[in-house]
Amino acid sequence: MNRTGYLKFLLTVLTLAIILFGILIINALDRINRSTLLLADKLAALPTHTAPAVAAGNAPLPAPEGPPIANVQYFDPKAEPGGRMIRAISADTQNLNILINNDAYVSDFYGIAHSTLAARDFGKPEEYQPLLAESWENAPDHRTYRIKLRRGVLWHDFTDPVTGREWKNREVTADDFRFFVDTVKNPDVNCEPLRVYYQDLDSVEVVSSHEFIVRWKKAYYGSLAATLEMSPLPRHLYHAYDGPFDGKRFNEDHQRNRLLVGCGPYRLLRWDKDVRVVFTRFENYFGARYGIRPPLKEVAFELIKHPNTRLQALLAGQLDLLGLTPEQWVKPDLPEKFAAAGLKQAQYLGHAYFYIGYNLRNPLFADRRVRQALTMLVDREKILRDVYFNLGRIITGPFFPDSVYYNSAIQPWPYDVERAKALLAEAGWRDTDGDGILDRDGKPFTFTIMQVAGQSLQQKMLPIIKESMAKAGIDMKIQPLEWSVCLQRLTDRNFEVCTLGWTMPYDPDPYQVWHSSQADKPGSSNHIGYKNPEVDALIEQLRLTFEMPERVKLCHKIAEILHEDQPYTFLITPDSLVGWSGRYRNARLFPLGFQTELFWTPRAEQRAIPGL
Repeated sequence: MNRTGYLKFLLTVLTLAIILFGILIINALDRINRSTLLLADKLAALPTHTAPAVAAGNAPLPAPEGPPIANVQYFDPKAEPGGRMIRAISADTQNLNILINNDAYVSDFYGIAHSTLAARDFGKPEEYQPLLAESWENAPDHRTYRIKLRRGVLWHDFTDPVTGREWKNREVTADDFRFFVDTVKNPDVNCEPLRVYYQDLDSVEVVSSHEFIVRWKKAYYGSLAATLEMSPLPRHLYHAYDGPFDGKRFNEDHQRNRLLVGCGPYRLLRWDKDVRVVFTRFENYFGARYGIRPPLKEVAFELIKHPNTRLQALLAGQLDLLGLTPEQWVKPDLPEKFAAAGLKQAQYLGHAYFYIGYNLRNPLFADRRVRQALTMLVDREKILRDVYFNLGRIITGPFFPDSVYYNSAIQPWPYDVERAKALLAEAGWRDTDGDGILDRDGKPFTFTIMQVAGQSLQQKMLPIIKESMAKAGIDMKIQPLEWSVCLQRLTDRNFEVCTLGWTMPYDPDPYQVWHSSQADKPGSSNHIGYKNPEVDALIEQLRLTFEMPERVKLCHKIAEILHEDQPYTFLITPDSLVGWSGRYRNARLFPLGFQTELFWTPRAEQRAIPGL
């Protein structure tokens, strides 16, 4: 998984934390950097690693174990600097603070504005290479990591919107990493989806301005990734006041939360609300000394709500890269239009899955026979065929279908109206008054499913499901809601049924979504309130297991239980369908997807962002 950092993945994979199905799917290809390759090696086998040292004067020394900095070998030395990339977003966001905002788009923004201690090799994702870290040492017990930072890494310059103070040329230090951990672990900070990954982190000891030690309470499998993919947090932005740090103030600091101050290759240039978000290349980016400065000068995200409008913008050259919907992809004239517009296209299995989630706090969904019946009333083959045009796969669980973690022995529940009726009858649901609607104890079987307003894929899928539900005597109501309202309903647990999507991590840790401890926490990703002690135990064991065969067995068992419990109706992992401008050179598809920081355009073909 690569988003230039673990934080991006978690919140994008949480993507983002919570990502509504409709919002994610129409632009999934822009946001999901994944591919169909199998997981070949185990992260636990990574040895204690010391990254190549950097000599005085910032000249990299010869690297005995690989390149001196992450992924330098993939940057084109012939790249000509300049030019732009314009992408699309379908909705604006509330703020740019990645810790408290689970919006997938914010995760994208964060990924280009921040850097992490280390990064996965684009070509060999099981290997880490140094980025902000000059070197690191990890103890054999997987509990202690000693980090040495590169010198001369600078924060983006900014002016504090509250005090008016200008900050320039401030160096990233060990204190900024400790501030990140302290903030995430602060119970007053609204970052529950991220906090679960650091709950076993014991302390960060600052040894010097450029060295610190991360200590974990126990040998957690994900501690290596959580440590090496850690990003610093700018204390000078978020704690720019006297007295102790105030977590609630951090959540509500609206002016500062409109900023995005990082140490990565791009800095925020402007955020025009409901129009666009624009980033420009950070000229003091430390990576320039090591050959990993992205060639493109500017990256913009244009707000275009309708998918067909986005496609027309791509064909007209107003967008440079876009994730297409399945309906757009299968148009017979698309290849001809792409060729005429100088566009290229790629298709690969995406690293996301989509599902229908039942609020298990509602007595209507308490009986798993009912949930199994509901899944049998979802004609997934018809949805795959008529909505996705067979561009994807039906799934049975939360793990990537082409990975060893996926339990391929589990067969999807069939579409079977009569069998569903029998299960519902066993659970006490019958039409006792002859009105065509099942009832029990005088209450009809009716529920409301949230739909993101204007989402074409949901508009096609949900009526298919509604029709099937009616055949079994279930009244399913569809309620279109604005994106922001859907998010608030999820946060407040004020919903009956929802449609959502999750990205799938390179190394799975189901704790955030499926562990009972997260069910009752506000803002957590276990929004449906799923609780199963057996699944809890398996997840806890998985977190402490480093041997790949045992991890695979545990994930297969978790999938078996979820399949029987059916807290979700697991739907489909769709294909990623990408269109991009042929102006770009070095556009390569890696195991983790496209890495747009490698893209460049010849000077004669470079374009500027209109209106800047």
